Amino acid sequence: MLIAPILIYYGVMRYYPMFLQFVLAFKKYNLLGGVWGSEWVGWDNFTYIFAKDEFYQVLSNTVIISLLRLLFGFFPPIILAILLYDLQSRFIRRVSQTILYIPHFFSWVVMYGLIFALFSNTGLINQIIQQFGGDVQNFLMAPEWFRPLIVSSAIWKEIGWGTIIYMAGLTMIDSTLYDAAKIDGAGPLKRIWHITLPGIRHVMVFLLTLSLGGVLSAGGEQILLFYNPATYSVGDIIDTYVYRQGLNELQYSMATAVSLFQSAIGLVLILVANAVSKRTVGTGIW
Repeated sequence: MLIAPILIYYGVMRYYPMFLQFVLAFKKYNLLGGVWGSEWVGWDNFTYIFAKDEFYQVLSNTVIISLLRLLFGFFPPIILAILLYDLQSRFIRRVSQTILYIPHFFSWVVMYGLIFALFSNTGLINQIIQQFGGDVQNFLMAPEWFRPLIVSSAIWKEIGWGTIIYMAGLTMIDSTLYDAAKIDGAGPLKRIWHITLPGIRHVMVFLLTLSLGGVLSAGGEQILLFYNPATYSVGDIIDTYVYRQGLNELQYSMATAVSLFQSAIGLVLILVANAVSKRTVGTGIW
């Protein structure tokens, strides 16, 4: 009985809306009739979406940006965590952690303000380019610069968070293993390869599996702030597509169908990644 209010809260505020989302994806939503009063259309919403070339462009952009984030953002926190963990000075370690971790608390509005101050036509980077005799580069309006800016700013924002997670994993490694390795003549690289990386393997697998599950979620809030009509061709992703379909065009059923597709693929990717990690490295999320 004590947990009844909690169960009711989660049932009403969390699981029931999720169920409504599932139902709405198979209906033609009518604002007056509501979810249950709207007409059932079966798979028509999905058929319509998958028949549009625009959807495949959006899907391609989403996967590319997510994979670039994963490729360039997965290893830096591991490297930084190992470097910070080996620092002898606790003061320098704490200061470095604080500096790296602060951007995690910034909203994307603040992060975009910083990027704008650096890369706008009158920003710091263009001022430096002009000082060396170069021409002003329109970084924020150039499609070829959009993805590098998106990926690098995302890494900058979250690298400190990842570093702290890996450092927590490093503290669980028995320090006597390092002492024994030093006595046996193992150098720093061998100690990292044979002790450190195996010791944080479960953390690496956990974060990698979650990242793979989010391949179709490339950061809608960030993209909405960063992109503009000049960069739609390389920056329009599933999240922004859902935003336009739902709020701008009032196609609630279409937007819900796309969102359901996104969630279903994410669930499948997590299950597959977890199964593969269990078979290959012997550990997974569950």
